Order: sequence, then structure tokens, then C-alpha cells
Amino acid sequence: MAKVTALKVQARNKNRVNVFLDDAFAFGLAKIEAARLRVGQTLNEADVERLKQADAAESAYEMALKFISYRSRSEAEVRQNLKKKEAPEDVIDGALARLRRAGLVDDDGFARYWVENRSAFRPKGKRALKVELRQKGVPPKAIEEALAGIDDPAVARQLAAARAPRLKGLPERDFRRKLSEYLARRGIDYETISEAVERAWREHGGEHSTESED
Repeated sequence: MAKVTALKVQARNKNRVNVFLDDAFAFGLAKIEAARLRVGQTLNEADVERLKQADAAESAYEMALKFISYRSRSEAEVRQNLKKKEAPEDVIDGALARLRRAGLVDDDGFARYWVENRSAFRPKGKRALKVELRQKGVPPKAIEEALAGIDDPAVARQLAAARAPRLKGLPERDFRRKLSEYLARRGIDYETISEAVERAWREHGGEHSTESED
């Protein structure tokens, strides 16, 4: 058995407390866990281990909260971040369970957010969006549901209309090639690219050229 002889708030982190047992520093605890202790209390080895496990769980949860505070994240992103922080697998599972219960991680919601954000600020075709969401570790079903409302032809027309003025004045062959390459990089399929480029050439490039494409 060991006696709690002091509980001191850490100088560099006011949310953590140093626990001293028998006048020697023993371990640090999140303030929420340290609040259950009192000077003079005795702890056995099982008590100490339980406190350390509770602290690991609380620390992982706090790290996860900080990570998702910057923007919405997928579960896989949160898991990977906690792994980098060397959190044990069971602790990570517990942190994610708490986040799910609080509605703070939700792959369905994340996928919708990602697609909506891209549509508003950097439109891309379904193919490119699917690749991005897969890289974020989003499950296939959530990806398909989030992409259900994407209209690739409309996206292609929007992208082509925005890009075409920069290519105005180029020979038809160069205009079509550069615009096609641009749309391909944005995840638009070949057939949709052809239609969008044809329209953009008529509206921004000029009349159909008699220049040979050979």
C-alpha cells in the first residue's frame, strides 16, 4: 500500500496533476481523474494501475478532441493520429467509442462534409472524390451514399467554363488537349470530358477549326 502525500497541478499543463506517493512523484493524472483522490488516501497496486489506465483513456480522448477541432475527420484518420501518439489499441478503441456516442465522429457525416466542401470550393468528379475518401479510410457504403448526388456532367461543365477563358486564343487542338487534361486531373471520365470540352470550345474557343488533328 502507498499513501497519497501530495497532489500538485503541473506548471506547464494546468489540466494535469502530479501524484506523489509516500513523498515521491509517482505519476501524472488528468485533473478530472485526480479530483477523485485526496491527500492521505492509500492506494494498492491495482488502484494505481486503474488510475493509470483511466488517465491513458482520458489523454487519448483529449488528443482526439484536439485533432478533430481543426476540421471534420474520419474514424480512420483519428485512429491513425492516436497511433502516431503511441496510444494502445484498446485505448484508441475506447476513445473512438466515446467520440461516436457524442456524435463527434461519423463516417457518413464526414463523407457528406467532404463532398459538400469540395463541391463548394474545389469541384471534382466522382472518381477523384472516391479516391480521396478511400484515402481517408471511409467505408465504401458511406462513400457511395455521399457521391449519389454528384452530377459529373454538371461538374465537368462548371470546371470547363471556369478554365476555358485561360485557354482562349489557343489553336483548337491545344485548347482541347489542355482542357481535357485538366478535367481528367479533376476525376472526370473520358466520355464526360469529351462533351464538356466540345461545349467549351464552342462557347470560349471559337468556331470548329478545319485544322487537322493528325
